[in-house]
Amino acid sequence: MTNVTEQAADLARYPWLNHYPPGVDWYKAIEPQPLWHLLDQAVAKHPQRPCTYFLGKRLTYREIGEQVGRAAAGLQKLGVKKGTKVGLFLPNSPTFIVYYYAILKAGGTAVNYNPLYTLEELTFQVKDSQTELMITLDLAVLFGKVEALLAAGTLKQAVVAPFRSLLPGTKSVLFRLFKSGDLAPWGRSAVAGKIVAEGTLMDNAGKPAPVEIDPRTDVAVLQYTGGTTGTPKGAMLTHANAYVNTLQVLAWAPDIVNSPQRMMGALPFFHVFAMTVVMNFSIALAAEIVIMPRFVLDDALKLISTTKPTCMPGVPTMFTAIINHPKLKTFDLSSLQFCLSGGAALPLEVKQKFETLTGCKLVEGYGLSETSPVATCNPIDGAVKPGSIGQPLPGTIISLRDIEDPSKEVPQGQQGEVCIKGPQVMLGYWQKPQETAGQFIGDFLRTGDVARVDEEGFFFIEDRIKDLIICSGYNVYPRRVEEAIYAHPAVAEVTVIGIKDEYRGEAPKAFIKLKPGETATAEDIRKHLEVKISKIELPAVIEFRAELPKTMIGKLSKKELKAEEAAKRAAKAKA
Repeated sequence: MTNVTEQAADLARYPWLNHYPPGVDWYKAIEPQPLWHLLDQAVAKHPQRPCTYFLGKRLTYREIGEQVGRAAAGLQKLGVKKGTKVGLFLPNSPTFIVYYYAILKAGGTAVNYNPLYTLEELTFQVKDSQTELMITLDLAVLFGKVEALLAAGTLKQAVVAPFRSLLPGTKSVLFRLFKSGDLAPWGRSAVAGKIVAEGTLMDNAGKPAPVEIDPRTDVAVLQYTGGTTGTPKGAMLTHANAYVNTLQVLAWAPDIVNSPQRMMGALPFFHVFAMTVVMNFSIALAAEIVIMPRFVLDDALKLISTTKPTCMPGVPTMFTAIINHPKLKTFDLSSLQFCLSGGAALPLEVKQKFETLTGCKLVEGYGLSETSPVATCNPIDGAVKPGSIGQPLPGTIISLRDIEDPSKEVPQGQQGEVCIKGPQVMLGYWQKPQETAGQFIGDFLRTGDVARVDEEGFFFIEDRIKDLIICSGYNVYPRRVEEAIYAHPAVAEVTVIGIKDEYRGEAPKAFIKLKPGETATAEDIRKHLEVKISKIELPAVIEFRAELPKTMIGKLSKKELKAEEAAKRAAKAKA
C-alpha cells in the first residue's frame, strides 16, 4: 500500500484514479504465486463443484485435480523438470486444462501451439522454443503432424491421449463405431517408440515431486507472437505474470466472485486471451467451464440455451454473428450476465444490440500476448464511451509516448504510443535479447499502438504503428503472408495490407505483380498458400497489378494501397 503523499502524486499523474469503477482498488496488492495455486485452491475449497463440461461429460474439480497430479508425476518420470519446454498441441478440451497445469506443477514451461498450424509453422516453433515433448490427442488431423515432427527428429517425444475417453460412455461407443477413421492408429506408427500413451503416463499415485518456483522469474508459458514484426517470438510469461493478470481481471469484476459461475469456453485455449480470461479466470473462481472444441454459431447458441453459462469472453466477430442470427429469438441466452470482448475493436452498435437482445453486459478490454494479456478494460457498470478500450487494470500504468521520441510523454488529449508498465508485462522474448530491448523504454512495454486518453483516464486506440492485421481477434502479420506468397515461382513482388471486413473486422488483401511471361490465378496462389500458412492468414482478396507502388528508394509501399482501399470504402458509404 502506498502512503498518502504517493497517492496524492498518483492522482495528479494518472487521470483514471479519480474516475475508477466503484469497488475496484487500483492499489490492490496481489502477491505472486506459482500459477498452479489457482487450481490447488479451487480443488481444496470446492472439490465437488463441476470444473469442465465437454460434449455431455462433466468432471469435478477433484477429478481434474487428481488427473493433474498423476499427469505431473508422469511427466516428471519422462524427464520433465524445471524449465523443460512441453508443447500443447490440442483443441479445447479437458485434456488441455489437465496438461497445462500438470506441466507447470512438474516444473516445466508450457508452449502453446495452434492446432491449425501447418507443419512448417510447427517445425519453426518447436525448434525455436526447444520444445522436447508434445502433448496431443489421437485425432488423425493432429497426430499426423506430430508424427512428422518425430520422424524428422525435430521433436524428441510425444504423449498421445485418447479422444474417446473425453466422451460420456454412450457417445464414446458411438464415436468408436462410426468415426474410427478420425483416429490415428499411432501404435502402428514408425515412430511408436517415441510415443507414450496417456494411460502409461498416468499410471502412478499422483504425487509429483515438489518444485521450487520463483514466480517473478520462472517462466510458466511461452506464448508465441509476432510482436511488432512478422517474425514469431516467444513471449516469456512468468508464473507471476499469468497469476497476477488473472487476479487483476477478477478484481475488475468483484460482484461475480461470491456466486457460482459457469464460463462459456468457446475461444481457443492456446490463445493468450482465452488462456487467462476463460481458463485461468474460471479456475480462480472455481467456475464450471463449458468447453467447445471450436466456435460454431448454432452449436454455441444451443449450448448456451441448455447449459446456462453466466459469462462468455469472445471476440467481436462472435458477438456480431450472434446478434445477426436469423433465429436468435428461439435460443435462451438469459443466463448470460457478463461478457468480455477482446482481440479487436468492438463496434459500439454491436455492443448495444447484443446487450439489448440478451440483457447481458458486454464490455471491451485491451491487451496483447506480452501483457498476459489484459492491460485495460471498460467498467462493467458505468457510462459507455464509444471506441474506448477502457481504463488500466489494478496496478497497471499506461503511458502515452511521443511516436518519434518514446522517452517523452505526450500531453493529455494528444496521440501517443501506448506503453504499459505492470505486473502482467512479460519477462522478455525467449532468446531474443535485442528484440526484447527494443520492445521496452525503461520499464514500459512499447505496443506499437497509437492512442489518446481523456480527462477520466479512458484510452482510445487511434492507429497502429505496426502493420499488424487483426482478423477475428487473431494477429496476422503481412510480412509472413508476403514471404509465403513470394515462394510461388510466378510472383515477382507482393504487398499485403489489411482491409475492412464486416465479419472478421479486418482481413488480409494481397497485391501481386507477376514475373514477365509468367501466369497465375488467385486460385493458384491460394492453393500454393494452403500448406504454408493457416486459414486465418489466407488473403480474402488477391489482386494482380502490372506495378506496385514504391517509395523513393524503391521499397514497396503500403501507404498508397491503404489510401486506395480507404477511398473505396468512403465511396461505397456515400453510394
